[in-house]
Amino acid sequence: MDLNLNGRVALVTGGANGVGREIALALAAEGAAIALNYRSSAEDARTVAAEIEAAGGRVQTYAADVADHEAVKGMVAQIVSDFGSLGIVVNNAGLALRNRFVDTTPDEWKRQIDTCLYGAIHTAHAAAAHLERSGHGRIVSLIGDSSRVGESGLSIVAAARAGVIGLMKSLAREMGRSGVTANTVSLGLVETAHDKAWVDANREKLVKFYPTRRLGQPADIAPTVALLASDHGAWITGQVVSISGGFSMV
Repeated sequence: MDLNLNGRVALVTGGANGVGREIALALAAEGAAIALNYRSSAEDARTVAAEIEAAGGRVQTYAADVADHEAVKGMVAQIVSDFGSLGIVVNNAGLALRNRFVDTTPDEWKRQIDTCLYGAIHTAHAAAAHLERSGHGRIVSLIGDSSRVGESGLSIVAAARAGVIGLMKSLAREMGRSGVTANTVSLGLVETAHDKAWVDANREKLVKFYPTRRLGQPADIAPTVALLASDHGAWITGQVVSISGGFSMV
């Protein structure tokens, strides 16, 4: 399917690695110019940017911590200055600290909530006027399925990202009259460098939770995000789309 994102500018937060990397590459392949955000993975971001440029795409990298409101405001202003517009926001940046709730600490709560919930709020707020001005703005926020069905060891990040669902549904109602859609993509366990040792040690047990009998790959996620970011997704808004290999079916 040709999603025809030519002329669109897409911000992908946490775009240097894993799922964010695949999303950035997919959007670029469909013609979007990419504003690739990262917090500390500068070398990885440059590698992704070089891959996009080698394929003939447009890309700039932007270092900013999405938990920092002023940093996000500055980043979005710079993106609009560099590219002339901003029409797509993919909230992918996240932080999950796996631990039993009784053993968690307020510092861990704050770090996860600041990144996962406030990060989505900061980015959507900074971009909102530009998305409405475009007439076809798109916000796609990624969460884990733990936010929909709960998961032992992930109580705080699940709570934070459940808030993202409410944010997206509310923005879908509020911004829809300007042509903006806002959706959430809810993921099962996707294999990335994060938690690799834990996943490898528990793989046999983990795959039993999935009817597909495998864990997700970043390439499983990117096509749906690209669809939601395109005009083909113009009548999909306020939804939670689960890409989870059947981990959850609600």
